[in-house]
Amino acid sequence: MPATLRDILNENVREGAPELYEKLDRNRVRCFSCGHCCPIPEGQPGVCKVRYNKGGTLYVPWGYVGGVQCDPVEKKPFFHAYPGALAYSFGMLGCDLHCSYCQNWVTSQALRDPRAVSPPLEATPESLVRDALRQGAKLIVSTYNEPLITSEWAVAVFKEAKAAGLLTAFVSNGNGTPQVLEYLRPWIDLYKVDLKSFDDRHYRELGGRIGPILDTIRRLHEMSIWLEIVTLLIPGFNDSDDELQRLAEFLVGVSPYIPWHVTAFHKDYKMTDPEDTKPEDLLRAAEIGKRAGLRYIYAGNLPGRVGDMEDTRCHSCGKTLVKRYSYLVEDYRLRPDGSCPSCGTAIPGRWAREFAGQITAHPFLPRRASRLVTILNS
Repeated sequence: MPATLRDILNENVREGAPELYEKLDRNRVRCFSCGHCCPIPEGQPGVCKVRYNKGGTLYVPWGYVGGVQCDPVEKKPFFHAYPGALAYSFGMLGCDLHCSYCQNWVTSQALRDPRAVSPPLEATPESLVRDALRQGAKLIVSTYNEPLITSEWAVAVFKEAKAAGLLTAFVSNGNGTPQVLEYLRPWIDLYKVDLKSFDDRHYRELGGRIGPILDTIRRLHEMSIWLEIVTLLIPGFNDSDDELQRLAEFLVGVSPYIPWHVTAFHKDYKMTDPEDTKPEDLLRAAEIGKRAGLRYIYAGNLPGRVGDMEDTRCHSCGKTLVKRYSYLVEDYRLRPDGSCPSCGTAIPGRWAREFAGQITAHPFLPRRASRLVTILNS
């Protein structure tokens, strides 16, 4: 009988990091990789479906990827970290939430939805880093599924990446724990959190709670890991003026200089009822954020239709420093030390000493095909 996807993934595992789980009575374990902190009985997986208990030991994903892709760093999106650079992205399978509008559902819901089929590819940290360097990447990013639930694999890749001079990043729902953030801390440079709502009821619809996400945002800022926030604006779900104001005020309370990306929803996966987000919806949300005191607000996914809300301007003098159209950097004026050339104000972010030019304005097509091969289900 052919192996199922679960059979294959259960063979591609290692014991979880001792910092990320504890043994309980009756052969149970408690996992600390995400905010669910699952107590997992013998023979069962956690909420994520990919971390499981066998014989009182927690086993976690290892040795594969669900896909790789090179993209502009602006697509992640990071707007205050090395504009124009190429980000080599990899992901595994599984997620600790089940958002009905997930755009990466083929990988994130692979063990939850029988329609989500993404054959895993054999990989090693060394092979991923070699591929990233070969493509000219400056960053290597764990994304596509929820990277917190595969933190051990991400750290193995990031250790190799840092030794090779690459920067590292997570694109995450932010449903973390103090334990997993401390585990990641030495190996991660940038972190994007999807702040999906500012209503705990909405988070419970998605399979989580808002508390761990807000705590993660606070902790990442305290750790001085560069942080950017994305909110996908969904009509009728999270776009009320009151909710957006409370969300923006929370971010200002952490730091008014955290970039906030308000991006446009389009019908995807199981969510086909709301209308697609309009440019005026994004501009309304941006105005609410501006009134709350946020200094860097971006409107995304509708290039050329949101005025200058794709550009980075100095929060002190208002001069345009990075001009963008979608993922394309059209003009770059920051000084080598990351300050404004007009008034000298230091601009929060992670900036290169010099602008290396735009590597790609679109999803990057490798010059040569990836050498990763599918794990067969024989």
